[in-house]
Amino acid sequence: MTQPHPEPGSPQPGRPLSVVLAGGGTGGHIEPMLALADALTRRTGAPGGTPRVTCLGTARGLETRLVPARGYDLRLIPPVPLPRKPTPDLLRVPGRVWRSVAETRALLTELSADVVVGFGGYVALPAYLAARRIPVPVVVHEQNPLPGLANRIGARIAARVAVTTPGTPLPRAEHVGMPLRPELTSLDRSGLRAQARAHFGLDADRPTLLVFGGSQGAASLNRAAVGAADALTAAGVQVLHARGPKNTDVTVSARAPGQAPYVLVDYLQRMDLAYAAADLALCRSGAVTVAELSAVGLPGIFVPLPIGNGEQRRNALPLVEAGGGLLVEDAELSPSWLEAHLLPLVTDPAALAGYAVNAKAAGTPDADDRLADIVLEVAGVGAR
Repeated sequence: MTQPHPEPGSPQPGRPLSVVLAGGGTGGHIEPMLALADALTRRTGAPGGTPRVTCLGTARGLETRLVPARGYDLRLIPPVPLPRKPTPDLLRVPGRVWRSVAETRALLTELSADVVVGFGGYVALPAYLAARRIPVPVVVHEQNPLPGLANRIGARIAARVAVTTPGTPLPRAEHVGMPLRPELTSLDRSGLRAQARAHFGLDADRPTLLVFGGSQGAASLNRAAVGAADALTAAGVQVLHARGPKNTDVTVSARAPGQAPYVLVDYLQRMDLAYAAADLALCRSGAVTVAELSAVGLPGIFVPLPIGNGEQRRNALPLVEAGGGLLVEDAELSPSWLEAHLLPLVTDPAALAGYAVNAKAAGTPDADDRLADIVLEVAGVGAR
């Protein structure tokens, strides 16, 4: 005889807490979701044992690869693409939402969900609405200073609202920070530097620039860095450059023996070692990237993506204003800009050290545990 599912939203004595995380789509949603999952599964002393974590996603997102690789159960729901701003396309959203909410509600019931945590995007909205109908309490985490539509809706029905950046315009927002993996928040850059540079074929003692544009690379960063390659290496600066797996046409000539190396790779599997190897990063300013550089104390030159609603510029500004990095607009980035502004900085150890201290001070290394505390409190089982 089939046993009935425990009532959703009501933790049952003797069974693990059931936490459902909705954060598929992009790495900016998935990485904090997985960091929270790790923090929750470290809570072995929770009532009923280690919480049971299930992630929601869609068949088209990066979560299909990243979530199973981290050992978590992934359940798929129909996607609900959302316009960034009110447009006529909003009129078509209700029809898309209805089916996804119905399927998500059935999943939450099957999973006996005690709490739903959403990170925004097209997976979060149906999770919020389904949770409200059951009802199951909701926690919202917003990564960006300017919230998207899903989290603006979710915040209205959430029990708690956590944000990465102080001043994020959501009701009852609590500054928690960006949940990150412990291997980054506890990274000893100086202790790992020699190992990290050897891992990438870099020299042990040269000033080192890390260039990356996210998982797919960034064309403007690629052009500027490759264009400045000769000036950088002639000045003794070695470069670790992730061009992106689809940008194999981006090349540099081999450096002469004894010259600073320029190491070009498609993708960085070990970001911890890349951060440890570097003295300065040239990168986009996605919310996760900015948070990671703060956590590890690595100064950055941030080049916001020049599309969308300007959120990447907003992501970088607090860190830049705190003295942890510089900001250059995409249209201004060029080889000559790097020679005039980046080269003097990366070859100035004292200046880099000051930027590194400021970057580290701006981070929130315990954001994963702080958010886990909120989730447990909302679920009614207490925190640490």
